[in-house]
Amino acid sequence: MFRPKIPTMPQPTGRVAPPAVVEPTAVIQAVPASTPAPTAARPTVQLTPGAVIALVGGGTAVVLVVGTVLVSMLLAIAITGASVAICALVVRSLIASENRRR
Repeated sequence: MFRPKIPTMPQPTGRVAPPAVVEPTAVIQAVPASTPAPTAARPTVQLTPGAVIALVGGGTAVVLVVGTVLVSMLLAIAITGASVAICALVVRSLIASENRRR
C-alpha cells in the first residue's frame, strides 16, 4: 500500500528496424566565381542636421506629454484617496457623536 510503484519500460511493439548506416562522402570545394557585389534594393536613409533636430524635438515632446499624463493620473489617484479618507473620518465622527447622544 505504501510502496511506490515504479513504472516499467514497455517493450517495443511491431517490427523494429536496425539503425541506418551512414557512409561518409567526399567534400568537393568549389572555386568561388567572382560576382559583383549586390546592390541595395531600396535607398539608404540619410539624416540631415535638420532631420536630427526634428527627431530629437519630437522625442522630447513625446516624453514630456507621456510624463505629464502619468503625473496627472498619479495626482488624481492621490486626491481621490485623500478625499475618500476625509469622508470616512467625517462619517465616523457623525456616527460616534450620534451614539453619544443616546
